[in-house]
Amino acid sequence: MFQELEFWQETMITVENLTRSFGPKVAVNNVSFTVGRGEVLGFLGPNGAGKSTTMRMITGFIPPSSGRITVGGHDVVDRPIEAKRLIGYLPENAPSYADMTVWQFLNFAAELRGLHAAARKAAVGRVIDTCFLGGVVHQSVDTLSKGYRHRLCFAQSIVHDPEVLIMDEPTDGLDPNQKHEVRNLIRRMGEKKAIIFSTHILEEVEAVCTRAIIIDRGSIVASGTPDQLKSRSEGAGVLTLRVAGQSPDGVRQKVEELSAVKRAAVLTTQAASIGLRVYPKSREQNGELRSAVADLAAREHWRVEELHVEEGRLDEVFRSITMPDIKGGGAR
Repeated sequence: MFQELEFWQETMITVENLTRSFGPKVAVNNVSFTVGRGEVLGFLGPNGAGKSTTMRMITGFIPPSSGRITVGGHDVVDRPIEAKRLIGYLPENAPSYADMTVWQFLNFAAELRGLHAAARKAAVGRVIDTCFLGGVVHQSVDTLSKGYRHRLCFAQSIVHDPEVLIMDEPTDGLDPNQKHEVRNLIRRMGEKKAIIFSTHILEEVEAVCTRAIIIDRGSIVASGTPDQLKSRSEGAGVLTLRVAGQSPDGVRQKVEELSAVKRAAVLTTQAASIGLRVYPKSREQNGELRSAVADLAAREHWRVEELHVEEGRLDEVFRSITMPDIKGGGAR
């Protein structure tokens, strides 16, 4: 058991005080984080936030202005070959050779990764199956649809079975079925690899990621599990209550007498029922709010039609953190 825990806790990517400037513009500003084996880290941020620049530095595509990156214990600047051997990289708008067939391109990618003979053949066959490319294996790349070309580029990034996988917008341009396939693939691979992927699709973060970082204007502004981030939503922990056959003012008054309640607002008043939105006094009391309201309803013999606590919304948190007009601070 101890050895198994060691395996999952192994840190594969360490980013320390990473900064990158392009002339006077600071694209990435003093960013630090780690990613362990078995983690899928979602990298979120508005356009121009510094996500792609950070990933390009991690993969050794561009050097940092300052700071340090290690992959599998290897410094990306001082020992680039050792670090890059561990990495699979799917950049945004990944390039490919239009005149090659799917098989030729993957065979070429496997050879570049140092795979030879039987090992190369097995690796190419594996990623063709994994990425559902069997039906187009003999087609030239220039005849592929956008979705199949994207799968091909995904396949080249994992042909050498890397321990670390860096992906920039891996589902961009895919149809819903293809997005589902890629998300499932990332989720499965994330059980044994260290994965970073950027996305603008917040539902992807909830579906796939074990942790997420929000970066804005080159700096990390939030980090945590999807549930931890959602708990920062203004609506997190708010309870919706619908009761039949009672007066609105009477229900609201009794609910607001509870010690865990900050206030209650009447949402709807219909002939047969009343709806209330009940706000907890503090985030720490979110858990006891539902029990307190349920106990009150039982004591008062209310006929409850609806009782649920909102988890919070990741898109609401994202907007509140990254949009100056919502934060009230203006441009930085």
